[in-house]
Amino acid sequence: MNMKGIVLAGGSGTRLHPMTLAASKQLLPVYDKPMVYYPLTVLMLSGIRDVLIVSTPDDLPQFRRLLGDGAQWGMRFSYAEQPRPEGIAQAFLIGDEWLAGAPCALVLGDNLIFGEHLSTAFRGAAERPDGATVFAYQVRDPERYGVALFDETGRATDIVEKPTTYISPWAVIGLYFYDARVTEFARSVKPSARGELEITDLNRLYLEEGTLQVERLGRGCAWLDAGTPDSLLQAGAFVQTIQSRQGMLVGCPEEVAYRMGYIDAEMLRMHAKRLGKTELGRLLHDLASGVHA
Repeated sequence: MNMKGIVLAGGSGTRLHPMTLAASKQLLPVYDKPMVYYPLTVLMLSGIRDVLIVSTPDDLPQFRRLLGDGAQWGMRFSYAEQPRPEGIAQAFLIGDEWLAGAPCALVLGDNLIFGEHLSTAFRGAAERPDGATVFAYQVRDPERYGVALFDETGRATDIVEKPTTYISPWAVIGLYFYDARVTEFARSVKPSARGELEITDLNRLYLEEGTLQVERLGRGCAWLDAGTPDSLLQAGAFVQTIQSRQGMLVGCPEEVAYRMGYIDAEMLRMHAKRLGKTELGRLLHDLASGVHA
């Protein structure tokens, strides 16, 4: 069965108030695109075409207006409400019926992941028949994240949620690939002390049975979590630098859909025309014309 994908775009975005009093955090601009485009394209690059967007009842209509049914990019989008943010692993309980026993990748709606050859790693994780795959990235402030510990052979031995003392610099990023048992495992996760179904607890279930693979991302990769004003600004500056210096697009669904063969050059030209005289529209027109192959 083909893997499905979930974009978790809920929460109240309190660290970005007052901006998020009027709009969902995941709809805020990161340079020239809405934030949600970046995690969405990660799922697309993984070969996933069937995606569930999970958000609050107030914000879902805006996501529907922005993304539609996905056909414009050769995708299929569905939508589900998360009435209250009760942990990342809750997404699998919300999406249980929609998943219908399929394996699933979950990506957080405020994560930007970029790097050469990453799509190969993502597709490999999506094609693993059993177990789970997560990715770790070296950070300066690991106490903010779920942190992975490794033995001398590079095998993950433990994952700790927001450790109070320094144990490892390797934070687990907001992209998780699971086999078809994920909803069954998620149902067995108990709420933590803060009342949430922690994704770390779900990952530990796979770790304890020896089927969790933790892949470390190296120097050539960037992982940005655009959940604060500073990190939102950094993410926008990063995208602007890559696009203006290299002429490469970051987090662009039209480009990814074309490169993955989900849409043809004619459809790409239509998207470029719809974007008008924007720089994004010009780059897509060039791509459709073979200028930037």
